[in-house]
Amino acid sequence: MSNSSAPVLRESRPPCRVILIDAGGYIVRAFHALPPLYRPDGVLVNAVYGLTTMLMRLLQDESSADYMAMILDSGRRTFRNDLYHAYKAHRPQLPEALAPQLALIRDGMRAFNIASVEQAGYEADDLIATYARQAVIQGANVTIFSADKDLMQLVRHEIVLWDPLKKCAIGPDQVRKTFGVSPWQVADVQALAGDPVDNIPGVPGIGVKRAAYLITYFGDLESLLARVGDIPQARLRRILLSHAERARLSRALAQLKDDVPVVTPLKALKMRPLNPEAVRAFLRAQAFESLLHRFDKLLRSQGYDNFKYDL
Repeated sequence: MSNSSAPVLRESRPPCRVILIDAGGYIVRAFHALPPLYRPDGVLVNAVYGLTTMLMRLLQDESSADYMAMILDSGRRTFRNDLYHAYKAHRPQLPEALAPQLALIRDGMRAFNIASVEQAGYEADDLIATYARQAVIQGANVTIFSADKDLMQLVRHEIVLWDPLKKCAIGPDQVRKTFGVSPWQVADVQALAGDPVDNIPGVPGIGVKRAAYLITYFGDLESLLARVGDIPQARLRRILLSHAERARLSRALAQLKDDVPVVTPLKALKMRPLNPEAVRAFLRAQAFESLLHRFDKLLRSQGYDNFKYDL
């Protein structure tokens, strides 16, 4: 039975489109990929330039989107650190030269009138998972812009992961090539194989291929642990029995939380009219003359309606 009180993003067909951008990945990549770029006052703005270029490209290529948001990490500590103190403990601190650019990047998002969301205690991936789930429940199609393989567990018919590095869509078939299982089983594979990038321990001696075989055969982690006696290899049985709780912990760390009590509601991510003068003022303030010319050319080529130009 449908819930008549649930909000509806849009009643018309085709389904509305929701774009969720893993902004942190873009920011760090732009900082490392672009050479140092300074404003006349000496402020480093290479990451700002990279993200601004991406915003302009998105507004051009995704002008038909109904909802769009840049999702950011609020800080290094989340609820996962309460579960496991060493979670992401080996990750390097934010580069000292990048930190001052984050405020300017947020200014840029406001200038382009694109929603940006971050929430203390949760990772950007959890917010993306939550918004994606809410959007699908309401009948929308979702595209997630990220190269983060952790987000592969969200892939389904209504949710596509777009890899900006390879410039390709990641669907269930691509997830199976990476993890050997369906998207909904990715966290179970990571529970066994672990993830050195995020310092998820996993079970010693079990890699991705063996983990995928076990999860494919038994279905999920709990079914595997309940039927360890069915495994013919005595050594593998001993490893799983002695590290069962470690596997459960690893799954809790790997599984994205899709029920975050978000402070910013999904409806607040609705695309808003663009204010060209606000964008021009931001570009001038950063001395991005080349982007200023490109922006004006973009407005002329796209037309006011397609570019959500507010007269």
